[in-house]
Amino acid sequence: MTTEREAVVSHRVTMQRVCAHVLGRRRFACSGRFGLRAGPGGIATPAFGDAPEVLRISGGLLVREVGAGVTWTLIDGATLRELASFVGSDIDAPFDCGADTPTVGDPDEPLQIPVDAVEDLSGWFTLAWRVLDRVLEDLGEGAGATTIQLWPEHFDAATTVTLPGAEPVNLGFSPGDGYEPEPYVYVGPWSAQRPGDPSIWNVPFGAFRRRSELSREGADPADACAEFLSARLQALM
Repeated sequence: MTTEREAVVSHRVTMQRVCAHVLGRRRFACSGRFGLRAGPGGIATPAFGDAPEVLRISGGLLVREVGAGVTWTLIDGATLRELASFVGSDIDAPFDCGADTPTVGDPDEPLQIPVDAVEDLSGWFTLAWRVLDRVLEDLGEGAGATTIQLWPEHFDAATTVTLPGAEPVNLGFSPGDGYEPEPYVYVGPWSAQRPGDPSIWNVPFGAFRRRSELSREGADPADACAEFLSARLQALM
């Protein structure tokens, strides 16, 4: 019998496969880029191509917008091959978005991903954009950052911040992975230095906090995440 945690992990892995091998694959074939974004009700590509084209997941739908036209299809119960074909991609063609590119698996097996699972994942990524934008706003003069991207390889939303006189540092939101099955927010300095209070650096790659820990603290999730990230950036400066 599948446990609740196993179901959450299964839905996340399925969502990552769709994002990588449908959204990312199609964008890469047309533009040479595969980074994604949080979108209305789910996950989306930036606009690409001449039309332009946007692919997005919204609840239980895969939506394709080309120019002024829109088409859509249900994700749950469809196969990966059917979804790729819907957006004009060849699921059998080689595609690589990094060393941790998710496997295609059986492209003809019907996918199982309920709407509430999509909404939970998309809500976490929407929070990521809100918080990271807020943190970037407060960085101050001389700081720089990369475009916030949802990378299909690692399936996290992240930016790299460069602070005056400090090594770059990654700030991101993961929905869970092989290291930690639960969604978490993290800070990953590029260097081995961990200045300030040693207790704020609680994992080998830097610092992280689980979503459940944020919930127990009772604060607004956006406030709690922003404070977590900002405190560690202050230490690095």
